[in-house]
Amino acid sequence: MASCILSEGFYFSYFCDIIIYMLQSYILTYLNKAKYEMIDDGKKFYAEIKDLRGVWAVGKTLEECRENLASSLEGWIILRLRKNLPMPNFKIPSYKMSIRSYA
Repeated sequence: MASCILSEGFYFSYFCDIIIYMLQSYILTYLNKAKYEMIDDGKKFYAEIKDLRGVWAVGKTLEECRENLASSLEGWIILRLRKNLPMPNFKIPSYKMSIRSYA
């Protein structure tokens, strides 16, 4: 019985690692698509990800703007997951797993 629990825990952990990797890849992909521009006579930076409606940010420096945009994107993802809304181009692979218990 203990080996079955260990096996199930292993598969669950492996599945979680896959999802985390996929989310990180998704975030990096869309952050690389961001467009930046200076606003307020060069005093601030503005960034947006046009493919993802509502994902934008501002900051006093380019780095601050990037950090704010990453935070905005993460919040956008959390909201969509909580509301069970689709995320463009995000696919979760399906794997058929069978767990055996060895006595």
